Amino acid sequence: MPAVVETGRQRGIIMPIGGAEDKIREPRVLKRFVGLCGQNPRIVVIPTASSRKDIGSEYTKLFSELGAANVDVLNLIEREQCFDERVIDLLNAADGVFMTGGKQMRLSTTLGGTPVAKVLRRLNADGKPVAGTSAGAAIIPEHMIASGDEGATPHEGMVTLAPGLGFTNKVMVDQHFRQRDRIGRLITALAYNPFAVGLGIDEDTAAIIHSDNVIEVIGSGAVTIVDPSQLTHTSIDEAERGAPVSMINLRVHILVEGGRFDLERRAARL
Repeated sequence: MPAVVETGRQRGIIMPIGGAEDKIREPRVLKRFVGLCGQNPRIVVIPTASSRKDIGSEYTKLFSELGAANVDVLNLIEREQCFDERVIDLLNAADGVFMTGGKQMRLSTTLGGTPVAKVLRRLNADGKPVAGTSAGAAIIPEHMIASGDEGATPHEGMVTLAPGLGFTNKVMVDQHFRQRDRIGRLITALAYNPFAVGLGIDEDTAAIIHSDNVIEVIGSGAVTIVDPSQLTHTSIDEAERGAPVSMINLRVHILVEGGRFDLERRAARL
């Protein structure tokens, strides 16, 4: 569950990114994140999800060029590292946190249930921005899409869910959305318990969730909003494994840069 926001404070932005964000020609998604962290910010990068040894240094260079005064990379490989007081102190000094792409299960099995996960939620509740790209985006909500099949038609067993880090319980996130044809698995995930809003985020695109729970879209692609709040029927409880699923009265919005969606009112606007 998200950490409680203390009286007089505002929750920091939560910024899931669909992966493959432009890092060279027009890095406006990453530039926006650095700007949201404040003037000359100190940013902590968590590359745990990635198997690339150079990913931390790549983001260090990028964020420094975009205005960060300091970039620290936390190479959290083993769970025991997430109990180290020096790691906790480094996080507490951050103005923003960024989680890289890779495998979301590597993130969840390393960070989940540790002091690092608790500190990350507390930092966000205290007003610090938290962003993640690809796997780092998938793990942001309370319920994480761990894996699943491609395809447009939802079917029983199409998706596997796991606990996320719980920065928000209002959404479920799927990334590389249009590029990997993932609308079926996002809808299937929502069918299991239609309480959250589904965010299907294209590459080089972000859904910035502000403290008032209004989502702002930025980037070169789109965010597909799947709202099950008015769902009147789903057949997923009766479907055999692998069978297609009926869903009636599902609402879908496609929002490009500048578009907004109010999570409280369940209303989209341009």
